Amino acid sequence: MRVVFPTHLRSYTGGRAEVESQGATLADVLLDLDRRHPGVRFRVVDEQDRIRPHIKFFVGQELASTLDVPVGASDVLIVAAFSGG
Repeated sequence: MRVVFPTHLRSYTGGRAEVESQGATLADVLLDLDRRHPGVRFRVVDEQDRIRPHIKFFVGQELASTLDVPVGASDVLIVAAFSGG
C-alpha cells in the first residue's frame, strides 16, 4: 500500500512524499516503515504505543484512532497538526 507523509517527516523517507509499505494493521505498517526508514515510527507513536496527539492517520478515507485498525489494501495518509504562536 501507499503511505503519504507530511512535509516535516519526509527527512525520514529521503525526501519522498509517498512510500510503499505492507502490513495487516496500522501498527504493522508502522513497524514495516520503521525497518525501511528508521526513526519515523517514534515521531508518530509515543512510548506507550499510542498515536501522538498532533498526528492523525487516515486509512482510506477513515480516521484511525488506534494502531490496531486493519488497513487492507487502503492507502495510509499521515497528517500532522501545526502548533505555535
